Amino acid sequence: MGRLEEIMAATSDDHATTVCGHCDRAIPSSNIDLHFAHCSRNLEKCKACGDMIPKKLSEEHFLSTHAPVACSLCSETMDRDSLDVHRGENCPKRIATCEYCEFPLPAIDLLEHQEVCGNRTELCDVCHKYIRLRERYGHESRCSGIVDNAAESSGNTRPPERGRGAPRRQQQEFSTKRLLFTIAITGIAVLLGSLLFQRKPDHNQVH
Repeated sequence: MGRLEEIMAATSDDHATTVCGHCDRAIPSSNIDLHFAHCSRNLEKCKACGDMIPKKLSEEHFLSTHAPVACSLCSETMDRDSLDVHRGENCPKRIATCEYCEFPLPAIDLLEHQEVCGNRTELCDVCHKYIRLRERYGHESRCSGIVDNAAESSGNTRPPERGRGAPRRQQQEFSTKRLLFTIAITGIAVLLGSLLFQRKPDHNQVH
């Protein structure tokens, strides 16, 4: 073998690698025995992610990275990777906002709250009808400001219209009481006048 061939063979041996049977990494062949002894004694492969972790930190690594965690709101246990999605979208005790009154409350109570809240009514500034909040957006898109009294339901009748009869009844009751009081006063006056008129002849007879 010539000198050039010997140099090339030596160079080839220096760059040769061997895969470590413990960590599956390619290690220079000249160091494989020393590496394997150190690797197998100090490192272990994480069963969850496959990373090589120092044996003394393996439990800490698992607890901080892979162990199931409990939601702080509902106490449900899940993978750590799912926690953020759960808190933002799925947790029944996450805070949600009512679309009608914007009141914040737990998501588990939202449906029942909105059933009641959506049935509240507000006065439409255009047509002056009382509209349920759940129907507000659809009403606003088609409201022309013309009130159809024939089609207006009792549920949409304005409360002031319902109570218009009350002042009239109060005025009628006041007028009736005033009339009766006037009649009573007149009757008393007539009776007193009658009595006085009857007494005058008696005085004249005495004299």
